[in-house]
Amino acid sequence: MNESRDYQAINQALIKVYSGIMWIEEHELRKSTFADLTIKEMHAIDAISMYDHQTASAVAKKLHLTPGTMTATADRLTKKGYVKRVRDEQDRRIVRLYLTKKGRVLYRAHRAFHNMMVTQFLDGMTDEEMKTVRKALRNLENFVDEHA
Repeated sequence: MNESRDYQAINQALIKVYSGIMWIEEHELRKSTFADLTIKEMHAIDAISMYDHQTASAVAKKLHLTPGTMTATADRLTKKGYVKRVRDEQDRRIVRLYLTKKGRVLYRAHRAFHNMMVTQFLDGMTDEEMKTVRKALRNLENFVDEHA
């Protein structure tokens, strides 16, 4: 296989994988008890995380959203019962986002899906192959970071 064919095959695979993951997540979301959420809201819940209790602006930065868009997203997630806002105890001007019990259940389910996907992706790979995959993904992450 020549370089041009390799490029085309990799490009097509990336498109198919990205589209496929998005389709699976949306399909599973629609048939779950979390059907009131959009994919973007689900990813906001994942970015909020169960552990960090970040500000809306920190989550917005992570998701490449404007502060206004993140505020609207946090408002919807609060109204739907997935997120709560809590004032920081040391600095009352700071408001942090916390996942409610419902938000934590979704967070764990979404993480379980990603764990299954990564396990399947790495199945049967040697350590050397995994190093190559990690390097390729780092290159892709760098591209995304430079253009986001």
